[in-house]
Amino acid sequence: MEIRIEKTANPKVKPRKDDALGFGKIFTDHMFIMDYSTEKGWHDARVEPFKNLELSPACMVFHYGQEMFEGLKAYKDENDNAYLFRPEMNAKRTNSSNRRLVIPELPEEYFVEAVKAVVRVDKDWIPTKSGTSLYIRPFIIATDSFLGVAPSKTYKFIVILSPSGAYYESGLAPVGIWVEDEYVRAVKGGMGHIKTGGNYAASLIAQNKAHNEGFSQVLWLDGVERKYIEEVGAMNIFFKINGTVVTPMLSGSILPGITRDSVIALCKSWGLPVNERKISVDELIDAVKDGTLEEVFGTGTAAVISPVGKLRYKDEVMTVKDGKTGELSQRLYDTITGIQTGHIEDKFGWRVSV
Repeated sequence: MEIRIEKTANPKVKPRKDDALGFGKIFTDHMFIMDYSTEKGWHDARVEPFKNLELSPACMVFHYGQEMFEGLKAYKDENDNAYLFRPEMNAKRTNSSNRRLVIPELPEEYFVEAVKAVVRVDKDWIPTKSGTSLYIRPFIIATDSFLGVAPSKTYKFIVILSPSGAYYESGLAPVGIWVEDEYVRAVKGGMGHIKTGGNYAASLIAQNKAHNEGFSQVLWLDGVERKYIEEVGAMNIFFKINGTVVTPMLSGSILPGITRDSVIALCKSWGLPVNERKISVDELIDAVKDGTLEEVFGTGTAAVISPVGKLRYKDEVMTVKDGKTGELSQRLYDTITGIQTGHIEDKFGWRVSV
């Protein structure tokens, strides 16, 4: 893929090493854009200065939500080399989302090349302080100016970059999770297994409820029986019960998380039993009461590992691990971030050089 590069004539002031970055609030100097039309396919790949988009008010993405997005990160090692973490998995998941949304598939090598190209141009924006990274947001939007419910004939694939700190201000400190028993997010046959904005818009009302009650995230139950645990709003979820690592199976309504896949691989390599299956909220409550629930943690690109210190279901609030970070949660966080930053040997071949 030929990529045209236009560098900015007015570079921004980069954050200093000790500046508080927050998450997703600061954006780098450049972005990647590539267009699609039914006549030309994917074409005109370029890196250009970060700027606002000019779109018609009739643009189909605004009216019918035909869009997808991904999330991954770039890191630097001690020798100033830049790396990505399993970008080919994001490329595969992009096309899974595209197929469900009737967006033209993007060759996987194009996805990886696009991410590498813009990260290479803005490499100096990659923060190096512990716990920081360059968050990468690729996304595709439908761009036809047409008020009709049908797949668009034109699209834009865009990649923007954001130097970011911890997803949660508390860092690795355990968070509180609200088990949602009123609203549902997704069902099998719907779009719960892909990354599209509608999934996250559907979660906002429950997220507000949780925040108002002092909880950080929502834990969703299945949309049919309303009893089986699925995932947290922005993460997959894991439980360590009586020595076994348990996580909900991929059933068509749960996102196949890349960090989820990495955690399963690591646990198996350490000899820990891993069980991907249905787990009911009643089983979880029983495990709390009989003391067999040893740890709960979420997994995702943004937070990496997020230990859970308390769970609320209906009127009951349950404490997990005395509200402290568990040994497995800490080990997984240290190992994954260590591989990402080059401090730990990458035995799985997950790091990809930019």
